[in-house]
Amino acid sequence: MQLYNYHGYVIILSTKVGEARILEGIEVARRAVEAAGERQAGDIVLLDTRKVCSFADYFVICNGESERQIRAIFEEVEHSLKKEGILPIHHEGTVDSGWLLLDYGDVIVHIFSISEREFYQLDRLWGQADLVLRIQ
Repeated sequence: MQLYNYHGYVIILSTKVGEARILEGIEVARRAVEAAGERQAGDIVLLDTRKVCSFADYFVICNGESERQIRAIFEEVEHSLKKEGILPIHHEGTVDSGWLLLDYGDVIVHIFSISEREFYQLDRLWGQADLVLRIQ
């Protein structure tokens, strides 16, 4: 299976001849939101950043209440998207830092501790982005 990012679309080519699926960035972002929700992430926000950001189309921002929960959210998002053949381009952070990031090209997933989320205030920093959904 091969994965390509092409102008806001994730194209998944399977090993079967002629079989391909195309997932738009919004679909990848929604799947990340669902996965975070499976691990009871707090205050999940999906922002459409296309009008205000040059490096990503969507941000998913959420938080966990403990290091264990932050790790569980990270692993669930990564595992859930991997089942679809979608792998992160890059990931950053450590659980003990209070901020983990998964970079899927057009979709960036931020998983914070509550205190780090309050400190960095990404929701406010990217306040001009369109709010697609918020689950509190």
